[in-house]
Amino acid sequence: PPNPWDSEPRSPEDLAFGEVQITYLTHACMDLKLGDKRMVFDPWLIGPAFARGWWLLHEPPSDWLERLYQADLIYISHMHSDHLSYPTLKKVAGRRPDIPIYVGNTERPVFWNLKQSGVQLTNINVVPFGIWQQVDKNLRFMILMDGVHPEMDTCIIVEYKEEWKAQFIKTERKKLLNYKARLVKDLQPRIYCPFAGYFVESHPSDKYIKETNIKNDPNELNNLIKKNSDVLTWTPRPGATLDLGRMLKDPTDSKGIIEPPEGTKIYKDSWDFGPYLRILNAAVGDEIFRHSCWIKEYFTWAGFKDYNLVVRMIETDEDFSPFPGGYDYLVDFLDLSFPKERPSREHPYEEIRSRVDVIRHVVKNGLLWDDLYIGFQTRLQRDPDIYHHLFWNHFQIKLPLTPPNWKSFLMYCG
Repeated sequence: PPNPWDSEPRSPEDLAFGEVQITYLTHACMDLKLGDKRMVFDPWLIGPAFARGWWLLHEPPSDWLERLYQADLIYISHMHSDHLSYPTLKKVAGRRPDIPIYVGNTERPVFWNLKQSGVQLTNINVVPFGIWQQVDKNLRFMILMDGVHPEMDTCIIVEYKEEWKAQFIKTERKKLLNYKARLVKDLQPRIYCPFAGYFVESHPSDKYIKETNIKNDPNELNNLIKKNSDVLTWTPRPGATLDLGRMLKDPTDSKGIIEPPEGTKIYKDSWDFGPYLRILNAAVGDEIFRHSCWIKEYFTWAGFKDYNLVVRMIETDEDFSPFPGGYDYLVDFLDLSFPKERPSREHPYEEIRSRVDVIRHVVKNGLLWDDLYIGFQTRLQRDPDIYHHLFWNHFQIKLPLTPPNWKSFLMYCG
């Protein structure tokens, strides 16, 4: 149906104070208390996202892990590592490997890399789009295909006693501020809370990106919304809790939003880079990279061809200068060849400089390239300046679900 959430309508009931509470943890992670059930969204609470490019801006509440342990279910919107955080889920699986996790039935499975991650989760539920999932007599939710990235992203409608129905819509960047304000005006929600943009490029090597990649200010957005509508807005801080029953009855209720205790640390000022960078660095000296034939093996495995594009791949150091002894090679995707020089025919050209630890980690493990470009681990030049959607989309979501067979490769190439 056009609006599947209109199916099986129910009569609304009033909410008691304290019955529905929403606590912001960090980035895209919310802890929802819905009657006697607890539901957590997109838990990224430790470690980086996108290889080593994104780090948490906010300090999560000190009890975040206990909150995850106590959750009745977890919703993960999509496979990007700022929403599906294997380091975080590894902590949860240590005590509750059977915690129920719900994801949408996307073209590329959200947990496509679960086995390789080594995280022991035994209760992952892939549900169809547009169907109510009943949790108890008062609580149900529906996962919907995302309108921008339907092949990999989702959004969710959570309904509790019909009184609270909230669709979480993720959009991005400065140019969309007015769009978001119009969207809120059109949808007319009772309360609007912008979240899922609270990250920082905190590694010292990414100082340039940190200084130039200016983030949206949620307060600016909320002020814009207030100018155009009567919608209540909430700019959350880690550990802050919104009591929906109170806010719907009286938006001026001082107990409607409980802020974290005075003196609570809001912003992170240190990050544990070491363990995560060591994982990436381990790939640099891997045996497969002693043999230049890994290049043909990898791109044959990747399966992208019959497209008029020549790409130059350059392995670099931290500062995107050529890595001593690193690889610098051409790939002609028209016939999937690896020429020494650019072909004489007319062709679009792209140059991709990638930090050696990240590109080799991605290649070795058959990971998607979002670690490279969303994580700011590359520098790109192209001639002409045209975005090649088919190329990037393939390396973003269409790579094989299993990594290259490097063991077999070493037997015949080594």
